[in-house]
Amino acid sequence: MFYHTQNLQFEAKPDAPDPAFARRFQEVLGGKWGEMTVANQYLYQGWNCRLPGKYKDMLMAIGTEEMAHVELICTMIARLLDGAPLSAQEAAVDGNPATAAVFGGSNPQHAIVTGGGAYPVDSNGIPWSGAFITASGNLHADFHLNATAEMQGRLQVARLWNMTEDPGVKDTLRFLLARDHYHQQQWLRAIQDLEAEGLDKLPVPDAFDVDQESPVRDAAYQFIDCSDGDQAGAGSWVDTEALDGSGRTLSYVKGTPSGDKPILPPGDPRLYGTPPPDMAPKA
Repeated sequence: MFYHTQNLQFEAKPDAPDPAFARRFQEVLGGKWGEMTVANQYLYQGWNCRLPGKYKDMLMAIGTEEMAHVELICTMIARLLDGAPLSAQEAAVDGNPATAAVFGGSNPQHAIVTGGGAYPVDSNGIPWSGAFITASGNLHADFHLNATAEMQGRLQVARLWNMTEDPGVKDTLRFLLARDHYHQQQWLRAIQDLEAEGLDKLPVPDAFDVDQESPVRDAAYQFIDCSDGDQAGAGSWVDTEALDGSGRTLSYVKGTPSGDKPILPPGDPRLYGTPPPDMAPKA
């Protein structure tokens, strides 16, 4: 059961309308790394979690908070659109070129489709997709992606910070940046907890392994350099112990092909527009 409280988690009041920024703000609402993605991602991971206790409870708690952020941003977008000009002529009434420019950067669907409100799309009007969310059932894999999602979301909010001078908008962005900062740390700590408790190990899933005697076994521990850059092997991913507890050492090799050249048989004439012999035109 969900229970909704009508008070926002944090205030969302701009000092003035700004339809161009309302359009930009749509990215962190309905974009790939926006609040709709992380809210649904964490909730689905929680609903599907087969490990009762702190991890499931944490997923449900943060997923619900992210849904509150969806409402927060929707409210801010609607308020940014209040009193915004609906035509170029209206925007130019005060003779201020900046006002006309702001109108030119606005999203016409905010007026035509939503009546001055937010909707589940990105800053280009492309609809949000459920394909953006991942809930694999493997907490270790999912928590790594969740940390990435928070980093990407925080990066985009930080970029939006530099696109407005509105004090009210900046207050809201400051709050979102602070929450993303914590959530980023939360997922990284949760990964450490999983590893400390032995609930997940690298690689994911840890129950799957290739035959120890397989000729491709070495490929699980090799950095294969397939570029002509000369520094690819200079990091800690080479000449160091593997993280999977195997005792193997990660090594460096230059990439060389070992397979045959792919030669495919002739295509099925029915699929390539070539008529079979009995249908070929007569000479």
